[in-house]
Amino acid sequence: MRTSFNNILASGNIFIWGCAAGVSVSLLMVFGLLLLIAINGLGYFWTSDIVELTLKDQQRVMGQLAGREVIPRSVTSDRPEGKSRLRVKIGNRDIYGLDFKWVNDDQVVSQAYPTDVVLLERREWGNMYARIKAIYKGETLQAEGNDSGWIALAPLIDSTNALHQRITRIERVEIGAMNADIEQARLKIRALEMNASTPDTRDRGKIESLKAQVADAESRYQEKTLELDTLRTQFNEYSALMVDANGREKQIPIGQIIRALRPNEMGLMHKSWIYLTNVWDVLSTEPREANTEGGIFPAIFGTVMMVIIMSLVVVPFGVLAALYLREYARQGVMVRLVRIAVNNLAGVPSIVFGVFGLGFFVYAVGGTLDQLFFPERLPTPTFGTGGILWASLTLALLTVPVVIVSTEEGLAAVPREFREGSLALGATKLETMLKVVIPSALPGILTGLILAMARAAGEVAPLMLTGVVKLAPSLPIDGSWPFLHFDRKFMHLGFHIYDVGFQSPNVEAAKPMVYITTLVLITVVVLLNLTAIVLRNHLRKKYAGSVL
Repeated sequence: MRTSFNNILASGNIFIWGCAAGVSVSLLMVFGLLLLIAINGLGYFWTSDIVELTLKDQQRVMGQLAGREVIPRSVTSDRPEGKSRLRVKIGNRDIYGLDFKWVNDDQVVSQAYPTDVVLLERREWGNMYARIKAIYKGETLQAEGNDSGWIALAPLIDSTNALHQRITRIERVEIGAMNADIEQARLKIRALEMNASTPDTRDRGKIESLKAQVADAESRYQEKTLELDTLRTQFNEYSALMVDANGREKQIPIGQIIRALRPNEMGLMHKSWIYLTNVWDVLSTEPREANTEGGIFPAIFGTVMMVIIMSLVVVPFGVLAALYLREYARQGVMVRLVRIAVNNLAGVPSIVFGVFGLGFFVYAVGGTLDQLFFPERLPTPTFGTGGILWASLTLALLTVPVVIVSTEEGLAAVPREFREGSLALGATKLETMLKVVIPSALPGILTGLILAMARAAGEVAPLMLTGVVKLAPSLPIDGSWPFLHFDRKFMHLGFHIYDVGFQSPNVEAAKPMVYITTLVLITVVVLLNLTAIVLRNHLRKKYAGSVL
């Protein structure tokens, strides 16, 4: 028997099957996790029916069913096994103070799905589930009753949404541009005053011209402010009087309503269209309600832009370092120590890189740039505070060991005959590196880039110290000069998951957004990696001499 066992070990089959089992279990765990995220994330967009439960105490609970669980039996209780309870999303947070409510099955007398119940998606306080009692314009009654109110409500919501877009555009684009012009003019005035203690006639003329520009911009600002006041009056002109399941009334400004639906009378096609609309809204709009509702577009944009900047920085430095170590440096003790240091650098905790980025990039480099190029802005920092540039450079430093190691392996895989043949034909070593060796090693370089992007997209700890924020008022790219604002703070999908999941004041309402953001982050990483993989495969075919 011992001989038989030794033969099995010698054949190596047991190790092959062990590795296969380990890989299979790992794949099952990964796909299971992805399936869990997808089900919980994608299910958030579906508009389910609204149920109205009548309880034994004659109270009514209205909302969307969000799950069911079996209540565990207590040792000190005679409660029978198998008793369950319903989890109902009741909304109406401004009335009840919570979004969800548990209802025991044995307390439910009846349940119904009335078609006249309205779901109001609001800008604040979450969803409302109620019936329409009346529509008012100021104090004047416009429509009374659920059916009449429903007919009058839809065009009013469209009108207020258009007003909201107009107000947002004026506040962020038009007034934002005016504020930027005023600030730039004031900084130029301060710079002229700082450069010369006694300004000459020419400087005085420039200062007066700049002050005139400031006065003109402030005049236009006042005009836009008056226009905003008029639009806000129109925005809050109409209101809806709503009644919940127990007869409690609540008057809501229609300007706070984003959309009104009657899920119980919607068909499959209508719900599917609303589903696609919800998906698009999450991907294209800004967050609201402490990031628990609305969209995540700023976080998607910030994540992709940060990864792109990081990639543009890490590839040149990583390739140059690997090229020097492999092709130019004399192999010896020093080079071996450098390689050991690079490998050890890959194992340093990411938060250490964050502290280094804060101290070196933000305070040292950024503070020096402010003193040299932006003295008129001090003590308000420009580059001496966190921003997307410093966060990208910190992550480039974090991932450069991966690129160095991968590039060295790619360079080592290029056949020696390629170098010798190029040199024999009269090419210089530089020409050989640029036209023969590096192109043949590009698949290996892109492999390192893929690994670097995957790690950088998921890192959060360094970003918390170097520029990421809960909510960024402006994107790093806009229409004002210089268009690319590397000094601005930004949002990131990884930090958004942390913030919504652990810092939200309303954990239950925030849970679906955690799954959605996680799913989007995985999708973004996969798309970025697929782009690099397609390019790598193309280069493999083009430079078939490389063994990578």
